Amino acid sequence: MQGSLETVSHRLVLPADANHHGTLYAGSLLRYALETAYASGSRGVGTAANLMLRRVVTLECRRSVPVGALVELRGAILQVRQCYLVVGVVGMPLEGHDLPWMDGLMGFVQVDAAGAPAELPGGIPTAERERLWQPLAARLEKLSQSRGATAGWIGVGLDRS
Repeated sequence: MQGSLETVSHRLVLPADANHHGTLYAGSLLRYALETAYASGSRGVGTAANLMLRRVVTLECRRSVPVGALVELRGAILQVRQCYLVVGVVGMPLEGHDLPWMDGLMGFVQVDAAGAPAELPGGIPTAERERLWQPLAARLEKLSQSRGATAGWIGVGLDRS
């Protein structure tokens, strides 16, 4: 059952979205997931939303999806920090299966007009305690223990010529 904190989208897998095997191409899968995640984050933040994808934290594909399949993706905000939020995305099980065909976590940063990080408004609800989102919330908790890679680039002095 869909919770009030979720955004639901449906996509028909078309031949233009397929690989040479006639199944959903990985790039199209990523686009589907990103569109659902962005809609979820934007909906959760409200009219002040100006989100930029910061990172694909994790993305798992468990089953190939044939052309002609109608897929359902659900998204929900699982974590909110000062300027950053993480959205979970679940590809609901295909007919005859009982596991999601895909799932992932995508991190977005709120940016100002100049593209610099900006504080998110307060009171953004999260769904990490709802049953559907618990596996992704647990994975996010484990992954949150590792630091981002930006610090490694600071001071490297990249040659721009």
